[in-house]
Amino acid sequence: MKRFPKYTAAFCAVLIVSPAVADGPKPFPDFTFKTVKPPAPGANKRITVQVRPVAPTLPQTTDTPDVPGSAAAGRYDWFWQEVSPDIASSGPGRLETVLNALAKAPAGHSVAAPRLDTLLAIANAHAPQILINSVNSRVSPALVLSVIAVESSGRADAISGAGAQGLMQLIPATAERFGVQDVMDPGQNIRGGVAYLDWLLREFQNDPVLALAAYNAGENAVKKHEGVPPYPETRDYVPKVLAAFAVAKALCKTPPELISDGCVFNLQP
Repeated sequence: MKRFPKYTAAFCAVLIVSPAVADGPKPFPDFTFKTVKPPAPGANKRITVQVRPVAPTLPQTTDTPDVPGSAAAGRYDWFWQEVSPDIASSGPGRLETVLNALAKAPAGHSVAAPRLDTLLAIANAHAPQILINSVNSRVSPALVLSVIAVESSGRADAISGAGAQGLMQLIPATAERFGVQDVMDPGQNIRGGVAYLDWLLREFQNDPVLALAAYNAGENAVKKHEGVPPYPETRDYVPKVLAAFAVAKALCKTPPELISDGCVFNLQP
């Protein structure tokens, strides 16, 4: 602490009282003052102490990437160690690689898939629309069944928080794009969903991984990231649908080997 000069006529002292050392806040790191002459008799001026405020130090923050869906890491990160998300690795022959990777999931980390009886119930309810709309397309009926199971669990009245609707969870823009007038009608919804999947498979060279990623996140997101976007929701969605496809194959009289292969369901009477 600096000392004040003494004056012959009068003096003034500034007493600075600090808080107790124990459990007390730290004093301002920068403290400045100035001295002035004693005021003349009868003057109203007073000696002032000037304290320069110091802005508090804020903790450093890390920028968080702006991605849709949950901010937590995807549950199936191991899957993407086995299956490349890059568009450069795409191709129609990847289906077998993907299914093999799913079959060899680490203990306790297998991808959740619908039960066979759940898929059978959906097929019993909607097989005619699935088969009719997938004819002459690149989309296997088993894939359509898998998407329905993951998207809506077979509920024709399902509506998501993002505004996707119906069995295959079409957003309004996609429904309009593919001529769906009543998105809650199961037949029209399936027709629009199959048409979109068919377009995506054509756009991404029949690669099931990229087509499903685009179905979830949009084709522009896949193109922007040159592969499966790093969105936790999308990184979980793709293996979930393909795990459902592995189960749905068992309902086909001739199990499909490609994502575009036909399938005639074995249905209960």
